[in-house]
Amino acid sequence: MRRELRPADRPEGSTPPGNLPLELNRFVGRSAELAELTRALEAARLVTVTGAGGVGKSRFAARAAAPAAGHLGCDAVRRVDLAAVREPNLVEYALAAALELTDHTSRPQREVLLDHLGQRQLLLVIDGFEHLVDACASLVTELLGAAPDLRILAVGRRPLCVEGERIFPLAPLDTADAAELFADRAAALLPGFALDDGNRTDVVEVCERLDCLPLAVELAAGRLRALSPADLLGRLDDRFRLLTGGTRGALPRHQTLRTAIGWSHELCTAQERLLWARLSVFSGQFDLDAAEYICSGDGLHADAALDVLSELIAQSVVIREEADSVVRYRMLDTVRAYGAHWLEVSGDTTRMRRRHRDWYMGLATWGELDWFSPRQAQVAAQIGAELPNLRAALEFCLTEPGETHLGQYLAGTLWFYWAGCGHLSEGRHWLERSVELDAETEDGDYDYARSRLKALWVLGYVAILQGDTVPALAALQECRDEAERVGDATAIAYAVHRRGCLALVTDDLPRAEELLRTALAGYREIGELNSSVLMGQVELAMAVAFQGDLAAAVELCEDVRLVCEDHGERWTLAYALFVLAYAEWTKGDLVRARQLLRECLVIGDTFHDLLGTVLTIELMALVTVTEGDAGEAALLQGAAGRIWPSVGLPLFGSAHYNAPHERCASDARAILGDARFESFVAAGARLEPGEAVQRALGRDTASRPAVVPGPRTAHPAPEPREPAASPTVQGGETTG
Repeated sequence: MRRELRPADRPEGSTPPGNLPLELNRFVGRSAELAELTRALEAARLVTVTGAGGVGKSRFAARAAAPAAGHLGCDAVRRVDLAAVREPNLVEYALAAALELTDHTSRPQREVLLDHLGQRQLLLVIDGFEHLVDACASLVTELLGAAPDLRILAVGRRPLCVEGERIFPLAPLDTADAAELFADRAAALLPGFALDDGNRTDVVEVCERLDCLPLAVELAAGRLRALSPADLLGRLDDRFRLLTGGTRGALPRHQTLRTAIGWSHELCTAQERLLWARLSVFSGQFDLDAAEYICSGDGLHADAALDVLSELIAQSVVIREEADSVVRYRMLDTVRAYGAHWLEVSGDTTRMRRRHRDWYMGLATWGELDWFSPRQAQVAAQIGAELPNLRAALEFCLTEPGETHLGQYLAGTLWFYWAGCGHLSEGRHWLERSVELDAETEDGDYDYARSRLKALWVLGYVAILQGDTVPALAALQECRDEAERVGDATAIAYAVHRRGCLALVTDDLPRAEELLRTALAGYREIGELNSSVLMGQVELAMAVAFQGDLAAAVELCEDVRLVCEDHGERWTLAYALFVLAYAEWTKGDLVRARQLLRECLVIGDTFHDLLGTVLTIELMALVTVTEGDAGEAALLQGAAGRIWPSVGLPLFGSAHYNAPHERCASDARAILGDARFESFVAAGARLEPGEAVQRALGRDTASRPAVVPGPRTAHPAPEPREPAASPTVQGGETTG
């Protein structure tokens, strides 16, 4: 029996899938507000939770989102945290990342989002937008207008002020819940702590003095290792009197929070205050190694950083988060901003941002080196986790006088993430910004010129992958001309390689072969060996196969496979296996062809490589129709057809790449007839990309014939996406 084309319906009211943060401690109170928020989302497609800093908006919205989405019948709930996004033009990229949306085309990111969300039944949580309100308001208005089944739960200190918005003001906790929160957090520090007749009155008054703001209450509870509730109340009361001229009336809540944070800051040791200020340079999460490197020195020894950080965690200044056995840290935006103020007052902001930039420059450089190693998948995950900090580093380089060349270098060094992990659009944004700026260099400064050359060939590479040939040619020509002027053999090789790739996808096969052979010879001469070099060899295999020499193509790809296996490389390996799978199809060994293609799909899914994925599904369809299942083949072609708009021109508009597709469609149509063929294609087009991958991976071939006899016309495999510089054979770094 054929499997259903659509996943089983989710039971009504069950929790839909999503990316909401895990709760690391107990959520206290607000049961009535949670129910009220669900009702508000039933009545309006845009609900904005507003309230003072520290009132618990983010935690409340995250707690409410999953059950509310289940109640409303949403297919999924996705959250995007904009607190670490500083530039309005990065809002759309942050949202695309939260949606795990991959698009390799040169379409504007907003157009991609509108297309993706148009038919989705989704609850989208947009958190921390208040510093980007204009950009968010514009985007939200367009999204709601284009996606009738989309609901948005916005979270910020002020409304978006757009049509259809329903405001949900969040008040502080009531006194009983605030006291319960205090006791819960205190018990985490002092096992056995509980409210009793001896401390209840003091705890309640502490909470009331703090206007029952959750963040302020948690900061106060963090002091119980050194103070009793009575001592805490006395010190807090003195602090409020000092700051308010003795007024005992109710304080404005923003002043309450700032007073509570300031009081907590005063109670910190000198080293704790110093680390608090320095940690404010991070955007989003950070790890211990980064904190020790960036924040140590000048009053804080690196060996003491962990102990001081632990104290800040105990005092709720820093939040510890753990996922997949990896521990990372972050600061709430309100607390971070307080630290940033004191860092600015001390005059140390620029120096700390430069140290921050240096650390993440190093991270990107090692990522480039490790991309050609067994750590490839871990590198992809690490760079993805550090993207907010890498953005901050790029922004610093491209706005600070004298740092432009480092921004060019950093944007270019991240080629493996832009091209290998589905972030072409954002990569192009940074690359174009960097090359538009003229680095302040002295004539003949090779290091400065080298950085710009690297950004240029990576920009050309990214534009080719987006199908944008004119800017690609311009960038590559400028790169080659300047590289020849300064004598940079590495940049020349990369520029020639990318021109060869462009010739390949535009069906200029003799020119492609000539350029690719020239580039590979150049790589050998300078001792360059990395994923990009090997991808050039795979591309050369395709060029010669398109010209009729499939045996030579197989030999080239077998060599690539051996080198990849020696180095633990997986991403380029997938494309070599892809060509080998096509060769197995031509020989009639369908079982082996399918095995190779399954491995390609697994690798492509690991790196969010849409191009590799869609090319593999296309070839899987050809194998499937040859096995005799024309309906499944047509369905896979329909699934591929849905993916291609997010990749670019289907099969690059190339007659050579299109030939296997046409053969599959012709054979399947002949078996099924026009009407049934089109119905299967339409069914495949309804599959999400992830569903299409699982469909192809889950096919049982045990009952299929191992070999189908008969010669086949050789139409070689579609073109891969190649990366650019990584390690050299000497273990150094390539900069092009």
